[in-house]
Amino acid sequence: MRCILVDEPGKPPRLAEVEPPRPGPGEVALEIRATGLNFADLLMVAGTYQEKPPLPFVPGMELCGVVTALGEGVREPAVGTRVIVFAGNGGLAEAGCFPAAQCVSVPDTMSDEVAAGFAVAYGTSHVALAHRAKLSQGERLVVLGAAGGVGLTAVELGHAMGAEVIACARGTDRLKAARTAGAHHLIDTDTADLREAIRSLGGADVVYDPVGGAQFTAALRACNPEARLIPMGFASGEIPQIPANILLVKNLTVIGLYWGGYMRFAPHVVRDSLETLFAWHGEGRLKPHISHVLPLEQAVTGMELLRSRKATGKVVITMQTG
Repeated sequence: MRCILVDEPGKPPRLAEVEPPRPGPGEVALEIRATGLNFADLLMVAGTYQEKPPLPFVPGMELCGVVTALGEGVREPAVGTRVIVFAGNGGLAEAGCFPAAQCVSVPDTMSDEVAAGFAVAYGTSHVALAHRAKLSQGERLVVLGAAGGVGLTAVELGHAMGAEVIACARGTDRLKAARTAGAHHLIDTDTADLREAIRSLGGADVVYDPVGGAQFTAALRACNPEARLIPMGFASGEIPQIPANILLVKNLTVIGLYWGGYMRFAPHVVRDSLETLFAWHGEGRLKPHISHVLPLEQAVTGMELLRSRKATGKVVITMQTG
């Protein structure tokens, strides 16, 4: 089978031919149809992610595929079932073996490409806003990095949950996608004073931040009393240092989020969230935005689209020959 292989952290991945794996106890084998790329994949390839798989490894955190074989002790999902998996790695390949407990059946209304990029982006934003921040109708939600894969879903979900959404992104072209996703206000972080722009719109009640760095600091200083801030990524490359005195004076709450961690200590949170999101998608309330669909041999090009921030929404890799 073909796959993308990382031989050494920090070096470009390569297209390789390897023997397909066989499922072990508790696993299922999948014919992989499509894989959604995430910024965390770039960190894992570089060797800077919090989880470091043994070398060599196949990147690709989330995927959609069809069950082709069951390992020992597995009764479901049955052979032929189409599923999504948050695998951590292994998605950029034509086949793979994954824990059966991490497989979630995909509704027929969702295409392979949409399903492959759905779980991490929408799941992260929904757990962040609904489970962690308890976003309420009428609150003002500030979304940093609002044109990226997770940022756009936060805009869309915030709108669906009845919040007033302020979308922050670089450049007017990228902000158009946020407007389409339901943002009520747009802030161009290339030109605006972010702190003053948020304050002029009434301040932030919830801040959703996959960016970090100076943007987190500006949003923090534009928060209303009892606001909640969710740092869930550092695309800027800078992890912000949070001054405790500001938290104290404004009664602010900083809420950490690592969506993938729930699969280990509270998987029901992820499953309940995905059940809600699948229902909303089936009702037409969610319209996932995929900016690029590329074949497997162009997976490194897809990663560069994320790194250079030239993609809006998701980049999805399919296993078809380009």
